[in-house]
Amino acid sequence: MNFTLRQLQYFNAVADQRNFGRAAQFCHVSQPALSVQIKALEETLGGPLFERQARDILLTPLGRDVLDYARQVLGAADRLDQFAKDHSVGHRSLAIGIIPTIAPYLLPGVLAGLRTADVSLRVQIREARTERLLAMLRAGQIDAGVMALPAGGSELFELPLFEDRFLLAGSAGRLGTVHSDPDALRPVDLQTAQLMLLDDGHCLTDQALEVCGQDRGSGLINMGASSLATLSRLVAEGFGLTLMPELAARSETEAVPGLKLMRFGAPQPARTVGLVRRLSTGHEDWFDSLAEVIRRVGDDIVTATRH
Repeated sequence: MNFTLRQLQYFNAVADQRNFGRAAQFCHVSQPALSVQIKALEETLGGPLFERQARDILLTPLGRDVLDYARQVLGAADRLDQFAKDHSVGHRSLAIGIIPTIAPYLLPGVLAGLRTADVSLRVQIREARTERLLAMLRAGQIDAGVMALPAGGSELFELPLFEDRFLLAGSAGRLGTVHSDPDALRPVDLQTAQLMLLDDGHCLTDQALEVCGQDRGSGLINMGASSLATLSRLVAEGFGLTLMPELAARSETEAVPGLKLMRFGAPQPARTVGLVRRLSTGHEDWFDSLAEVIRRVGDDIVTATRH
């Protein structure tokens, strides 16, 4: 092997930062030292990895191909390093990814449950949107991801854990104008309502648009909030309506005075929360144990909300 892990780390940093100076700072080296290693890697691989423009750095076709392999190698090296550290002190580690519309509400109970079951387990949490979590999972940067299903991908194994139904959230005044009979309320009844949703890229936004039969081009859709906490405060002040997962409902209504919730009529719209791993990981005990803890915590939260 004529290239080094250090060269791959520098290459990955430049690809992420799209700037040699920022990449050097990120890697805690001088820019000339980083540039020398990138040049040596390019000579080894037989071509330029970056297209150097005046104000930007772009990957060449060769660079795009190499980046996929580099991240797999770096992910494997990180896992080996972590394994060696854990093995030396008798500890095990688990890296879990989780999407932002689930993390604040599920994590406290899940982490407490994992600690109770195995005090030697060291858990690393990465919070990111679905697309990023799937990329991290494929690259070996996390061991499993908690997200809404289906996630997609023939190389992934998806395990459904619990159903998280959607509620309609807003101020009392706004909800009072939606439907005269709450038991007959349907998501399609919201097509003339002002909906406020999370900014583009959140899977919850796509799910909300789908169940309401709307698209991003609707003049009544306002996407821009970065979190459910922000949405809750906006709709509680009468700025529109939003769909609130049961998982978040109790926490948000306790935190936001004036936030009211209304259930849809049957069949109630919902998302399926599940656990995803690589097929190549194989069937291991930690996955079943993690799934059981998440299922129990999630079921407890949504059941309490329904009652």
